[in-house]
Amino acid sequence: MDVRTVCLGMLTDGAASGYDLKKNFESTFGHFFAAGYGSIYPALSSLCDQGLVTCEHIPQDGKPDRKVYEITSDGMAFLLTALENPAPCHKVRSEFLATMCFAHLMPSAQIETVLDNRIEECAHYMKMISDIEASCMHDWPPGMRFVAGFGKAMIDAMKIYVEENRHLFREETHTTTATG
Repeated sequence: MDVRTVCLGMLTDGAASGYDLKKNFESTFGHFFAAGYGSIYPALSSLCDQGLVTCEHIPQDGKPDRKVYEITSDGMAFLLTALENPAPCHKVRSEFLATMCFAHLMPSAQIETVLDNRIEECAHYMKMISDIEASCMHDWPPGMRFVAGFGKAMIDAMKIYVEENRHLFREETHTTTATG
């Protein structure tokens, strides 16, 4: 599923600006699907060009017009077709894991810092999801509750794995330069 399709899904909750969608990506989708303005605005423009969303320009004093997008019936049909995929891919893009692949090139203290930061980030994401659940989960459909629970389970498993396996880096000698 791409950013365009996720934007369509978010717009089923009501009209929203690109800023609103970015905030939604950061909060509700933050632990599993990242998207920035650089992908959200082109996605909305493309959806608008295809007639899958409409765009209303709302004038603002001293600022550019606010663009508010709303899903169309064609957009809803497109989204429902996209949701028919019986085996959606589960991709993970992790700078953390890419960094750890090259841990043998890092000093021990740097590795410890990276691992400590990962554990702190796990706590941050766990709190973020819990706060979202506490504030609005009662209004969520079952799929959103499933995603929040899945996210918490993944984050908890990551934290436990890092804590229980950080000793692996203490067992090796690390260098700060690549050897050929």
